[in-house]
Amino acid sequence: MSMKADQLSTGKRRRLQQCATEEGVFSILAIDHRNNLRRSLDPRDPDSVSDEALVEFKLAVVRSLAPEASGVLIDPEYGVEPVITANALPGKTGLIVAIERSGYVSSPNARMTELLPDWNVEKISRTGASGVKLLIYYHPDAPTAPQIEDLTREVAQACSDAEIPLFLEPLSYSLDPDQRKLTSQERRRVVVETARRLTTIRGVDILKAEFPLDIVAATNETEWLEACAELTEASAVPWVLLSAGVDFETYLHQVAVASRAGASGVAVGRAVWKEGIGLSPAERDRFLSGAGRDRMAKVTSLCRTLSRPWTDGLKEV
Repeated sequence: MSMKADQLSTGKRRRLQQCATEEGVFSILAIDHRNNLRRSLDPRDPDSVSDEALVEFKLAVVRSLAPEASGVLIDPEYGVEPVITANALPGKTGLIVAIERSGYVSSPNARMTELLPDWNVEKISRTGASGVKLLIYYHPDAPTAPQIEDLTREVAQACSDAEIPLFLEPLSYSLDPDQRKLTSQERRRVVVETARRLTTIRGVDILKAEFPLDIVAATNETEWLEACAELTEASAVPWVLLSAGVDFETYLHQVAVASRAGASGVAVGRAVWKEGIGLSPAERDRFLSGAGRDRMAKVTSLCRTLSRPWTDGLKEV
């Protein structure tokens, strides 16, 4: 079962405070991308993108955007040590570290997540992190669902033992090999049912959720609001909205709707920084310190105004 509001450990509570604004909402900058960032930096030959290029891009993003965020989500392979050593991450900003390997194994229609072999919750905690993020590929009807649930329980227990919050990020997918993505209504069912099942696992503290509709197919704001409210009702823990690479103005609209329906903030990545990809270092830095930083500030301001404090999202179950 999910941890009750009055049973949240002191360590977890303090670390969640570190990741949130004064209002108790999350505005998290996500730059934990690895394989997909390589593909973005060189779509024709991702393997040619050096580790140094990944580190350089992550450092540039964090330097420019982290001052406007309440927390930063980053990976341990190319991000944690460089941003801390370079003093790019402000001391007041929460640090959330990914624990999973990039991508998935097994088949596209029965996906499995693997943990990083050289990292664990204890090691992440020793970096001074304020949280652990676990990304899983999950469909309630997939044959791999029980194994994914067991993996989540394993990581959640380790996080509880270390008194460090777990931010759980389930990503939906289609089980039909002939259907590349879920229909809008299927996506709503899967995202909501995933929240209902996984947030009752003891030790899961924050749900990092997809928008529960396909916004290309579902354009009615009332439907958006109803779907997000359904997600709020289904989740036993506070939830934040990921950006999934949509354009910035669309994301702002999603954030406003999700916040009015009960979301406790955001974890935003490509929507604020993706146009910096492919630019020269000087142009990239100008974009990030200008438009990119302005975007992050707008998202944070919107969350401060509309999002529900995470302490209000704790439910006794």
